[in-house]
Amino acid sequence: MSLSLRFPITFSALAAAVLSVVTASAQSSLPKYDLATETKMKGTIQELKLPEKGAKEAARLTLKSGDTTIDVYLCPKSFLDDMGSNLAKGDEVNLTGSKVKQDGADLILAREVIKGSDTLVLRDDKGKPVWDWGHK
Repeated sequence: MSLSLRFPITFSALAAAVLSVVTASAQSSLPKYDLATETKMKGTIQELKLPEKGAKEAARLTLKSGDTTIDVYLCPKSFLDDMGSNLAKGDEVNLTGSKVKQDGADLILAREVIKGSDTLVLRDDKGKPVWDWGHK
């Protein structure tokens, strides 16, 4: 194979590898759950943000606790559906999660959400997600 043919093939392979790394890092851009920053809070759901079906992003909610409003990352929407979750705007919930920063903003990675007598477990006691992103 001549040198003039190898360069486009090598360049194409390199470009594909870089693109796959960028795509993978964008999907896993959430910070990791940190047991050292685990906190409990009670508040009212101000907004529930559900991604479109098949999207690889987490369902989120905005929680108002006292004078503080914070974004809370839950899990994939398909997992919420599988668990029969009925979280909605205006619900009072108790939450356990890891307080982390992303792009300079505070957010919570939820481990457990309690609404009335219902408990939604999203992560195990070490903070590892209990869902499988490839499920649906």
